[in-house]
Amino acid sequence: MAKTVYKTQGTCSQFIEVEIDDDNRIGDVVFIGGCNGNLKGITSLIRGMRADEVVSRLNGIRCGMKSTSCPDQLCRAIEQALSERS
Repeated sequence: MAKTVYKTQGTCSQFIEVEIDDDNRIGDVVFIGGCNGNLKGITSLIRGMRADEVVSRLNGIRCGMKSTSCPDQLCRAIEQALSERS
């Protein structure tokens, strides 16, 4: 299982660590900073899901007036992790 650390932009969380296995399924996700309870909930819901399914569901979500959100930044982290494996 490969782990990627992604530096977020425009959110309360500062970093996202994401693990994706050889079948492109999400393993563990750790958000550094942000709304602890909400982010633990997201992590619990997506664990075991296919990475592309997570991206299709969470991509583009905004937080208030911000142009991004922690779920949207998670999509960027997943995309980075997948590109690093190619």
